Amino acid sequence: MTKYSEEFKLQVVQEYLNGPLGFQLLAKKYALSSTTPLNNWVKAYRKLGLDGLKRKQTKAAYSVQFKVDVLHFIKQTGTSYSDTAITFGMNNPSLIANWNQAFQGKGIEGLKPHPKGRPSMTKKPKKQQLKPGTSADCSRQELEREIELLQLENAYLKKLKAFQKNPDVFLEKHKQQWHTNLKKKDSN
Repeated sequence: MTKYSEEFKLQVVQEYLNGPLGFQLLAKKYALSSTTPLNNWVKAYRKLGLDGLKRKQTKAAYSVQFKVDVLHFIKQTGTSYSDTAITFGMNNPSLIANWNQAFQGKGIEGLKPHPKGRPSMTKKPKKQQLKPGTSADCSRQELEREIELLQLENAYLKKLKAFQKNPDVFLEKHKQQWHTNLKKKDSN
């Protein structure tokens, strides 16, 4: 979409209002793609004066109630987005179309302002102290038991690896430990 300067818009609108040429001929004369922008400029100029042709420098923040009122007006009167924008003193009819689409998709939540950009970094939440008898305490005990089982499994796998590497040395070493353990049990 081509952006036109305020001076150009004012020149074309005044030529339409003061001269014999209509929308079609002026659109051809100034190489506009259609008569729609010219028509919108004339309506905006008649309703809002020179402010209707100016581009807004800052984005206006509209309340949810205002957006609902605009959409309700469209539904009640059946006017176009551009006519509604002029009626409410806006010069951006596509903004109203966006509101309507958001309202159709998400309801009133779609009209509420949304935070822009990336969310801020949050600090890590502090760990809560565990109280005995809570479900967190039970899960902690389960985790400790799982750690113990994994440690046993790890020790078993290390011994298995040592046995596979050199079975004779492994058996001799553990045979001595087994005999000393038997002698301790017999002496009791």
